[in-house]
Amino acid sequence: MRIGDKLTGTISGIQSYGVFVKLDSTHQGLIHISELKHGFVSNIEERYKIGDEVQVVVMGIDEYNQKISLSTRALNPEKVGRPILHKHFWTDYRDKIGYKTIAKEKNGWVNSAMALISEKKRKNTTFL
Repeated sequence: MRIGDKLTGTISGIQSYGVFVKLDSTHQGLIHISELKHGFVSNIEERYKIGDEVQVVVMGIDEYNQKISLSTRALNPEKVGRPILHKHFWTDYRDKIGYKTIAKEKNGWVNSAMALISEKKRKNTTFL
């Protein structure tokens, strides 16, 4: 048995932190909860049952204590998000207005923020 080997085993135990898999008559490994699947695993017992056969990849073998780390997640390439069909711009790029709308509103935003700061300063100095 080597790291990277793809094996079939039988689930022999289920704990909150992962699933134990019997690989043969002498070897047993653990699929940590983080290696069960991509994303969040809410309830291991709902998905895995003792006696079920499972395909695994050997992720690591601790030579010192002979513990074997397994993964089912490594068998399934991760699909990240959905494909981008077309770009969504935060503004309508066809109008060619650039930052004109921001420049038009900026003075009002600055004045509003300065008024809030002045109000807070006035309230803080009243209590002193």
